[in-house]
Amino acid sequence: MFTGIVQEIGIISKKEETNSGISLEINTSEIFLEKLEIGASIAVNGVCLTVIKFSKANVAFDVIPETLRVTNLNNLSKDAKVNLERSLKFGDEVGGHVLSGHVSCTASSKLIKSENEIELVISCPKEWINYIFHKGYVSINGASLTVAKKGDETFSVFLIPETLKATNLSEVLDEDILNIEVDQTTYAAVKAVEARLEES
Repeated sequence: MFTGIVQEIGIISKKEETNSGISLEINTSEIFLEKLEIGASIAVNGVCLTVIKFSKANVAFDVIPETLRVTNLNNLSKDAKVNLERSLKFGDEVGGHVLSGHVSCTASSKLIKSENEIELVISCPKEWINYIFHKGYVSINGASLTVAKKGDETFSVFLIPETLKATNLSEVLDEDILNIEVDQTTYAAVKAVEARLEES
C-alpha cells in the first residue's frame, strides 16, 4: 500500500527488453534506498513494482508484459523522470490517501498554465470516469491529488508549487500518457450501489 505522497523523483538509467518484459533500473538518492530489502515494493509512477536488486543509488525491477500494457512504463525512455514512493509501513502518516499501486487506466493529459494557476486536464476513459468525483481523491502518476473539475469525459486537478517541485507532473506535455488510479474507497462505494440497483 502507498499514500500518494511522492518521496523522490528518480531517473531511468537503463531499460532493456527481456524474455519476460523489460528490465528497468532507476537512479535515486542513497537516502531513499536506506534499509531497502530485496522483494520490497516501490511505486514507480504509481505502479507497484518489486525490487529485484539495488546498489548505493540505483534500484532495479522486472516489469512483465501485462504491467506494460496497462501502465505508461513502456512509454518511458532512458533519462525519463519517474515518481517514486516506498511502501507504507505500520505507523506511517498517510499524508495523501491510500493507494494500491494497481493502475486503473492510462489517460492522455494537457497542462494549462495561466498567470495564477496550473491546471492538469485528464481525458479519462469512459469506463473509469464514473469513479471520479468532484473534490474526491485520484492518483496521477502516483501522486495523490484532489479533483477540482469533473466533466463527462475529463477531469482536472490544480497543481500547487510543492506538487510541481516534488513530482514529474511539471514536465507533462500535451497528449502525454499518465497513470491513473481511482480512489479505492470511492470505487468500492460505487460498485456497491451498482450491485444494489441491479438486485432491485
